Amino acid sequence: MDRCIVLVDAGYLLGAAASLLAGEPSRSRITVDHTALIQGLRERAESDTQRPLLRIYWFDGAPDRVPQPEHRRLRVMPRVTVRLGALTRSDGRWAQKGVDAAMHAELTELARNRACSDVVLVTGDGDLLPGMMAAKEHGVAVHLWAVQAADGDYNQSEDLVAEADERRVLDRAWITKAVRAKDYSGVCAPQPATRPEIAAILSAPLPDSALADPAERPAPQPPHPVPGPGVNGSEERVPAAAKGVPTPKDLAALRAPGTQPAQPPASATLRWSSDKGWVDRPAAEPPEAASMPTLAQLTTAEQRWADREEDITTVSGDPFEVGQVFARRWVERLGDHSHLPKLSGMYPRIPHRVDGELLRYAARFGLLAHKDDQIDERDRYAIRAGFWKEIGVRTGVEHAPVGD
Repeated sequence: MDRCIVLVDAGYLLGAAASLLAGEPSRSRITVDHTALIQGLRERAESDTQRPLLRIYWFDGAPDRVPQPEHRRLRVMPRVTVRLGALTRSDGRWAQKGVDAAMHAELTELARNRACSDVVLVTGDGDLLPGMMAAKEHGVAVHLWAVQAADGDYNQSEDLVAEADERRVLDRAWITKAVRAKDYSGVCAPQPATRPEIAAILSAPLPDSALADPAERPAPQPPHPVPGPGVNGSEERVPAAAKGVPTPKDLAALRAPGTQPAQPPASATLRWSSDKGWVDRPAAEPPEAASMPTLAQLTTAEQRWADREEDITTVSGDPFEVGQVFARRWVERLGDHSHLPKLSGMYPRIPHRVDGELLRYAARFGLLAHKDDQIDERDRYAIRAGFWKEIGVRTGVEHAPVGD
C-alpha cells in the first residue's frame, strides 16, 4: 500500500525535547500542545515520504496502564492510535515497561501485512533494530527521525541510525512549534501554585452541622505534638487528641479478650482528624445531606451514554474541570432545587454519598492514582474545588474567589 505510518516513542520524543529546551529529560519541565504536535508529525511524514498518512501510533507508559489526561486527548484525535505500556518506579526513577516490545510487534505486523510502503520511526532505542530489519525485508522503507540533541551529539542507537533507509532530525525550530519549556524563574523544583478555589476550601470554617454543640465541647487544651508519617515518608509533627477524650482507636481497645465489647462512657466523644485539626464529628450526616440524590439516581440510560461520549471526546481530565462537569450534570438533572440551598450551607463539605460518587467519577480519568506511593491529595482538593465552583455559578452563591 502506498501509505505511510508513524510510530512514536513518546518517552524518547518528549524526553529529548525536554533535554533540548529545558536542559534535563524530565517531561514535567515542558508543556506540550498535542494537537499541534500531531499535526506537525503528519505534515512532516507526508512531506518526507511523499505518501498519504494512514495512521500515527503513539507509544507511551502510564501507571497501571491507566490512560492519563494527555492520552485521553490523543486517542480521540483523527488517525491517532495510543498504545500504553506500564510505568514503574525503580531506584527513585520512573521507567517504561513493555513500550519497546509493543513498538516492535506493531512494526513487524504492519510490514508483514503490507499495510504501508513507508514507516517513520521516532525513537532512539536500539532494541527496535530487529523490527526495523524485518520491516525492510518485507519491502518497507524505514525513515528514522531524531530530536536534535542538546549537546549536538547522537541521542539514538548508532546501529539503528546505520540500518535506517532515511534519517531526519527534528530541530529546535520544529520542536518549539508544539513544545515549550516551563518558566520557573530560576527555581529548580517549585511547588505547584494552589488555585484560589482550593485555598478557599482549606481555609473555610467547618459547617455547624459538622461540629458538636459548643456547650458540650470540653475546654480546649494545648495540643501535645506526636510524630507521624509525613507526605513523603518523613516524620511530621501532628497534634494529639486532647487528654481524656478517647479516639476510635481508644474505644476499640476497650474490648477485652474473650469478652463482649465494653460500653464506652456516656461522656465519650468520637474525635476525627481533619485538615482543621481534631474536631468532634456527629455519628451520621444530617437528614438533609442523607436525602440528597446521587448523580446515578438522576441519570437515564440515554444520558449515561451521552455522558460517556462527552468524557471521551471533550473532557480533558484536569481535576478542577472534572469536578465542574460532575456538578453541572448533577444540578441540571436535579428536579428538586430546594436541595441547592441546603448543599450551599454545607460548604466546604460535600455529602458523603455525592462526594464518593464524585471521586469514583474522577477515577475514570486516571486521577486519584498512587503517585510516589502516596495518594495525591492535591487532586482531591482540586476536584472538590471545581465542584463547588460550578455549584456557585449555578446558585449565584460564590463559594470561592473568581479567577485562577
